[in-house]
Amino acid sequence: MADSALVNAWYRGAAWLWLLRPLELLYRVLASLRRTAFRRGVFSVYRCPRPVVVVGNITAGGTGKTPVVITLVNALQQAGLRPGVVSRGYGGRAPAYPVVVDKNSDPGECGDEPLLIHMATGSPVVVDPDRTRAARTLLDRFDIDLVISDDGLQHYALARDYELVLVDGERGLGNGWCLPAGPLRESATRLESVDAVVYRGGEQQGASFRYEPVGLTRLVDGEQRALDPALVGSEVYAVAGIGQPEQFFAMLESAGFRLHRRSFPDHHRFVAADFKDMTGLPVIMTEKDAVKCAHLAGPEAWSLGIRVDLPPAIIAQVCRLADTDGVPPG
Repeated sequence: MADSALVNAWYRGAAWLWLLRPLELLYRVLASLRRTAFRRGVFSVYRCPRPVVVVGNITAGGTGKTPVVITLVNALQQAGLRPGVVSRGYGGRAPAYPVVVDKNSDPGECGDEPLLIHMATGSPVVVDPDRTRAARTLLDRFDIDLVISDDGLQHYALARDYELVLVDGERGLGNGWCLPAGPLRESATRLESVDAVVYRGGEQQGASFRYEPVGLTRLVDGEQRALDPALVGSEVYAVAGIGQPEQFFAMLESAGFRLHRRSFPDHHRFVAADFKDMTGLPVIMTEKDAVKCAHLAGPEAWSLGIRVDLPPAIIAQVCRLADTDGVPPG
């Protein structure tokens, strides 16, 4: 993720970003040419024998893709389907790829988000910077009906049958410029060619979702409790190593907690020293951080579970892909 000062400038529309406009125009042209080259066969594209669904975005930074992937995978499983997931594994660095994730995988190698997806769904997850190779491995190793790509909207070497794009409904697309003068990985017109756009929060028209907190889970033993300050203590340390920690903090404050905030960079590799000054009070963290901190944060460390209510029409469209050999439903 880019430096927070630059990110703030993108969404404030800072005037000095005009200095980066020549680079932005070059980036925009190159991104367009690259996509065109894949579409016209200049670069090779791998077509999976199973439908591929990409959950991605056109902005740099987090828009809540991983909770949406978890929700989508769970919904597909409830429909009797067998989805598998491929991921880049941001924040991880393995000695060799691909990596087939299991419950004992090191998040420092496979990445925190792929491990969370596997732990939350039980679905097979394969990590590889080369998503084409990840998809091939997934199909070779597991009997699946669909491939879900966690991020990868711009990874055009992997053909896709359905593109679901997430947009931050509160921040939108910032100043509307591409990198490095703005937050966009591709021009905003790219949204016109995807299958579905879903806004997280905000007051945008169209399909949307919000995070709903569902309770707390203690890291050391898995005990679950309601999100109630009376059950764990009203004053807590709130730990977040995610792209937009303010949303996490706001959920806890809305539930009545008094917070001592501790923010870390997205995909932060936690060590015991990060928690040495967090004594005498419970610690509450995100689920993504919790997969890295089970043995670091002490006996009264809890993760906050969240629920995402995806529009039923989108879930139905993705489910029908498995019955139509990857042909997007009308």
